[in-house]
Amino acid sequence: MPSPYRALFAAPGSKGFSAAGFLGRMPLSMMGIGVVTMVSQINGRYGLAGALSATIALAAAAIGPRISRWVDQYGQRRVLRPATLVALAAAAGLLLAARFGWPDWVLFVCAAGIGSVPSLGAMVRARWAAVYRGTPQLHTAYSFESVVDEVCFIFGPIISIGLSTVWFPEAGPLLAACFLAVGVFWLTAQCATEPAPHPRVRGAEGGGSALRAAGLQVLVATFVATGAIFGAVDVVTVAFADERGHKGGASVVLALYAAGSCVAGAVFGLLRFRGAPERRWLLGICTMAVSMIPLLLVGNLPLLAVALFLAGLSIAPTMITTMSLIEEHVPRAKLTEGMTWVSTGLAVGVALGSSVAGWVIDAADARAGYGVPVVAGAVAVAVGFLGYRRLSRPAPGRGGTVVGHHSEREERHVA
Repeated sequence: MPSPYRALFAAPGSKGFSAAGFLGRMPLSMMGIGVVTMVSQINGRYGLAGALSATIALAAAAIGPRISRWVDQYGQRRVLRPATLVALAAAAGLLLAARFGWPDWVLFVCAAGIGSVPSLGAMVRARWAAVYRGTPQLHTAYSFESVVDEVCFIFGPIISIGLSTVWFPEAGPLLAACFLAVGVFWLTAQCATEPAPHPRVRGAEGGGSALRAAGLQVLVATFVATGAIFGAVDVVTVAFADERGHKGGASVVLALYAAGSCVAGAVFGLLRFRGAPERRWLLGICTMAVSMIPLLLVGNLPLLAVALFLAGLSIAPTMITTMSLIEEHVPRAKLTEGMTWVSTGLAVGVALGSSVAGWVIDAADARAGYGVPVVAGAVAVAVGFLGYRRLSRPAPGRGGTVVGHHSEREERHVA
């Protein structure tokens, strides 16, 4: 591991909360695709599979920001444990309903309950911010966490799809639930590195949701479209591989998609930048959109794997820059909530993308389904350009994440 990353873990407790966050985030890449694989294995209904995955994502979008807002107010331990227990109970209900053929509405109710799963990525990043706020190491920490995200997406689908196709249909989501339980309870047992809560006084200045920040609104709106790319790619890739008689190969192809992002994120974390990060962010959004076009032209899994690897190169740098922009536009006392709102935008997009892609596959074929991420990418670019002015004006008195060697404006935009 390059020395800037190794140096991160000189901080007491950093290895522990990072490891716990890694385990707790594995379900992020395993649950949705695991449900898609499980349902398609049981009854072959990709429309239902995509709708259930969408329900999980939409429920997380509705519940997640509230959970993170409570975390900012009351602390991680007091909020995450009960929220996780609800998600685990709902996951158990979904697996039983699928196994015994219960009515579809039961599946949807349980899928909605899984939405109470907390955003472990935001929780871990908040701990890094508490440790390295105001230093260049925070950019490296955010980069490291983006790499961890992508490692989860490299191995998560392989494990989830592999278990569900080789062992039994419910195996992937079941293991995802186990990872969630271990990760959350391990993380919340580490009280020494838990960020201090920020109780809010009713009527005090700065009250209300973090989403009131104009810059955050732009990021969330853009990432709804970006999430649609991710959700559609997941569902369509499984169907694409299934149509060619290699359903298990979908996990390898999706892993290469994440591997491209992982490589780019690792390199990006070693760099230091001058100038405004919103320009790099917009460039990343545009690159993600353009990278979807070749997917319409591929005709076999090897070519698809190459195309997705190249497409993945733009993901992590864009996400890293997004986290820095959040700190420019969101008060420190609402940082966890602000990060979760971006995840919420992604979740809504994943829900829309996976659901629409499932309908397109059922109506036509998997190759036609790749038109969904192409359209979603175009929407992301449009929203990004329309909201660029808001992102170029950081709110006064907010952020202050990175201190470097340049002007104050440039120092705050190193990441």
